[in-house]
Amino acid sequence: MINALKDNFGDFFESSLIEEIAELGQLKQFTAGEKIIEIGQYIKGMPLLLSGVIKILREDDDGDELLLYYLERGDTCSMTMACCLGDTQSEIRAVAETDVELVMVPIRKMEEWTGKYRSWRNFVFDSYHNRLNELLATVDSIAFKKMDERLVEYLREKTRISGSNIINNTHQEIAYDLHSARVVISRLLKKLEQMGKISLNRNSIEILDL
Repeated sequence: MINALKDNFGDFFESSLIEEIAELGQLKQFTAGEKIIEIGQYIKGMPLLLSGVIKILREDDDGDELLLYYLERGDTCSMTMACCLGDTQSEIRAVAETDVELVMVPIRKMEEWTGKYRSWRNFVFDSYHNRLNELLATVDSIAFKKMDERLVEYLREKTRISGSNIINNTHQEIAYDLHSARVVISRLLKKLEQMGKISLNRNSIEILDL
């Protein structure tokens, strides 16, 4: 574990902090599609992502989901930190977008490290700042952009984080992420295909020229 921590956090965490994380942290692995954190769950540790991608989702009163942002290697979730420190229930759902490996940091050490290590304090503040900017971008997208623009951005982001031009999601899954209806997403995807931007296959989408 310590080598993975050094690879991801060695540039900005003190070596003594990395050693503490390796000693006290719990290494966990999740397969793509597996839930990591559920809404209403009490969180007992803060995740530090070593590899893979996690998507963070919000749920409305009708049970429909909205994709808020992605977490990538070297990231953590500010909403999770807030729940840990406040001992409150999670208001988000975290799902493994790809296979994921992470370290769960115990709650009892988080506040101690904030005072003990400047690098940890900076990491926490930077994480809050980055996640806030991503949330604002999501709000702006919903408020000011049409669904076809949001869909194109979604497809571009999926190809970026996966490193592949093949997106293995159904139209319904994309509709869930964008808080839209499947028929709307299917119509817009078909339009993109007619424009030569994508190629639609069974349960997958090939990105050609977005």
